[in-house]
Amino acid sequence: MTATAPLLSIEHLDVGYRTRDGVRPVVHDVSLDVQPGEVVALVGESGSGKTTTSSAVLGLLPEGGRALGGAIRLSGTDIAGWSDRRLESVRGARIGYIPQDPVSSLNPVRPIGVQLAETFRIHGRGDRRSIRGRVLELLERVGLDDPALRAKQYPHELSGGMRQRVLIANAVALSPELVIADEPTSALDVTVQRRILDLIDELRREHGTAVLLVTHDLGVAAERAERIVVMQHGRIVEQGATEAVLDAPGESYTRRLLADAPGLAEHAFRHPRPPLFLRDPGVAAAENPFVLEASGLVKEFSLGRRRPAFRAVDDVSFQVLRGTTHAIVGESGSGKTTTARIIARFAAPDAGAVSLGGADATALAGSAKREFRRRVQLVYQNPFASLDPRQTVAEIISEPLRNFGVGDRATRAATARRLIDRVALPADVAGRRPAELSGGQRQRVAIARALAPEPELVILDEAVSALDVTVQARILELLEQLQDELGLSYLFISHDLAVVARISHSVSVMRRGRIVEQGATEQVFRAPQHAYTRELLDAVPRRAAVAAVATPAPSAPAVPPAVPTGKALA
Repeated sequence: MTATAPLLSIEHLDVGYRTRDGVRPVVHDVSLDVQPGEVVALVGESGSGKTTTSSAVLGLLPEGGRALGGAIRLSGTDIAGWSDRRLESVRGARIGYIPQDPVSSLNPVRPIGVQLAETFRIHGRGDRRSIRGRVLELLERVGLDDPALRAKQYPHELSGGMRQRVLIANAVALSPELVIADEPTSALDVTVQRRILDLIDELRREHGTAVLLVTHDLGVAAERAERIVVMQHGRIVEQGATEAVLDAPGESYTRRLLADAPGLAEHAFRHPRPPLFLRDPGVAAAENPFVLEASGLVKEFSLGRRRPAFRAVDDVSFQVLRGTTHAIVGESGSGKTTTARIIARFAAPDAGAVSLGGADATALAGSAKREFRRRVQLVYQNPFASLDPRQTVAEIISEPLRNFGVGDRATRAATARRLIDRVALPADVAGRRPAELSGGQRQRVAIARALAPEPELVILDEAVSALDVTVQARILELLEQLQDELGLSYLFISHDLAVVARISHSVSVMRRGRIVEQGATEQVFRAPQHAYTRELLDAVPRRAAVAAVATPAPSAPAVPPAVPTGKALA
């Protein structure tokens, strides 16, 4: 019996980019196959070459990039040397493409219906009337409500998940034989991610479409792919059937990726230890055990004179025990970031109170508000956007000290050097600028800057969601280490429940502005009481590895876990 010929066969592919110093090779001798109807995951860190490899298949390499050698065979025909014009007959019709960023991938000044119709027109698939019908059918097929309305809307009027569905509709419009999906869910909440991946699977089953799934999320790869191809430094280091790679990885790099993936690796749930101030029994009674207390927070936004106000935060209450990490989780629009902005005093609540260290911080003004800002620091999701590109690393870290008038120039410089060492960066980064650093290094700089004024509370708003799993794991280890050494308290905002399971001691689950469930992380994750919490946990790829942590809870922790205030909603 003859084996089925591969639909896509990449053979000994080399890719390089033109630079002032000549051509720089970035992909080396890559060979992989995708069979008809098969899902193959191409995994690796940023810079591993996975996106360059997949882009080369469609001739969509960035300017200066070109294939230096090898073959790219589609059903046996080598398309590696085809011109851009000739490849247009393949793009969309035989190979669909789902890009990573739905914001930059859709034309902001054209309705989505017009953009989808263009795919049919380019390939001569129908007249104007029939194309309109097929566009509406596609929008309904990918799960968008009221397709006629959505077809008239512009990208900015849709949520991130909706925009990604439009890109999927565009990719499968002409029933291609192969879909290349480049990080199609990396920016989405777990529930939306699951719906998108389910949709791709459903369309694949219906049409027999093969999928080349480019991802750094090994949880997604483990759950969805039949085979995994692992890339590092532009080379394939390992490939094979998914279960074989997961159960018995042959390369140390693959083992490290698997160990760092929060959805696959097994980590014990964290339990509070006595904070630094409680280790002396003589002062325990004089100290408030909670660094932060939020009570009855409400925040509304006006939607115009004729529409009722939108309540983004609705009666939110929780506490953060000193020296611990409290996480707030939920989908986009759940109110978690607005809550964090209220805590940081970047937004004022319409009702409720915020207490820091037992003192009311809700209505601070002037110098008192300035002092509060020193005691509460933020680390944002995007370290590149939050760091001044004109400043050196030393200047960035010492900036809060200058702003608060702490020390002289020499003292601030010494503090910057000490913090650079504290966050495990090499000393020579002090004179570099953000553009010269990797994403993980930039996030370490952002953490060092937040530590400079010696805050009592650090708010981390999706601070690791944009990082590869290995970089993410190192940042989480750093945060844990700093917490243990300095007694720091964290408010951790995230939509990634696998990360929250690893880093937090207690958790609040938010939905539509309200807390529906909260308590010790192990308690909530092992025995969720609310249907929404169960839905979030069920959406985590391979969550069984997280939920089945073998380490038992200590029978009598020295300090009881923080049990946030407020009642869970039925």
